[in-house]
Amino acid sequence: MKIKNWAGNYEYNARNVFYPTTIEQVQSLVKQHKKIRVIGTRHSFNGIADSPDTLISLERYPSFITIHHAQSKVSFAASVTYAELSRTLHAEGLALPNLASLPHISVVGACATATHGSGDGNQNLAASVSGIEFVTADGKLVRLSREQHAEFFEGTVVHLGGLGVVVSLTLDVLPDFEMTQVVYEHLPMAQLEVHFNEIMSGVYSVSLFTDWQGDHINQIWLKHRSGDPVSFSQTSNFYGATLATHQKHPIAGFSAESCTDQLGIVGAWHERLPHFRMDAVPSAGNELQSEYFVPRDHAIKAIQAVGTLRSQIAPHLLVSEIRSIAADKLWMSPCYQQDSIAIHFTWKPDWPAVSQLLPRLEAQLAVFGARPHWGKLFSMSPHRIQSFYPKLPQFRELLQHYDPQGKFRNPFLEAILWGD
Repeated sequence: MKIKNWAGNYEYNARNVFYPTTIEQVQSLVKQHKKIRVIGTRHSFNGIADSPDTLISLERYPSFITIHHAQSKVSFAASVTYAELSRTLHAEGLALPNLASLPHISVVGACATATHGSGDGNQNLAASVSGIEFVTADGKLVRLSREQHAEFFEGTVVHLGGLGVVVSLTLDVLPDFEMTQVVYEHLPMAQLEVHFNEIMSGVYSVSLFTDWQGDHINQIWLKHRSGDPVSFSQTSNFYGATLATHQKHPIAGFSAESCTDQLGIVGAWHERLPHFRMDAVPSAGNELQSEYFVPRDHAIKAIQAVGTLRSQIAPHLLVSEIRSIAADKLWMSPCYQQDSIAIHFTWKPDWPAVSQLLPRLEAQLAVFGARPHWGKLFSMSPHRIQSFYPKLPQFRELLQHYDPQGKFRNPFLEAILWGD
């Protein structure tokens, strides 16, 4: 029986799915098959993780999490999710600098696709990676680190699944910290346009939620790290927005039961940075997603450009989220060498309608050099995507070095990285 992704919109084409439980089994499978890819928690919305032949799932692979206190690092198996890793780190008095909006996803998969959190001072989640261990096309186990392989390590982190079968990662970690989260409603768009930088940089992490239908942002989620300077007090008004007096879900009409605690209640970092609780169904579940990264300097104009499509967006949208991400040095990251704003779209599960809308949306954002998220839905041409990545030639060489016969390439990578 064929398997589907987390949202149910994509059915994998692979004829075979294997669940190895040892490194030797992983190596044997890689050597046996001509085309092979790895799936994790299957949170990508496109075919980036698919294979025309064989898939490996590491969900039964032995799980381990090893803390290196002296080096402020943690190593763990590819099967580990952010939920599992966060709980272990917190118990050891440690933390990660950021998390995605939902903690249910595998760390390895999130880093491979340049998934991110939010915050002016916070980089892509993959920027924390300091070591990677993977099985190459010939079955060899290779270990690379930022310290020992500085000349090309930043090309291996966001690898899009083309490097090999990643079996473990090592991340830099921080001392444990606490946070609060508050939500304000109906932020006037006029205030956002005038005070965008102050609003987005005022606390550790900021998320703006909108349906694009009014002259306001529906909700603004402010996540404040305890001990950091704060530019607002929890008053009833924030740049014209009013303080929510009960828990909110980003999508109008949805129960907030699945969301992390708000209302200024103090909690651990891993219980406030995500929008959704680790023990709950995240977001809407039955949905589609797209996301585009634009340079921070163009944020307001890009938001205004999307707003011109509000009547076309409305019938198909559940909610949009706008977040900021600091620049990084990872070759294939959409935030490579540029502070960015991510404009995210959670769509109703109607792909024929969404597929017609995406080219219009991308046309509005084209002038700002919008880059799509690798794991979400887009219609942009390979030629245009390739133009955004100055290190793409070196990345291709890296893949060729570890996978000379293209064993880990699939139709998605062939089209996006080598297509016209």
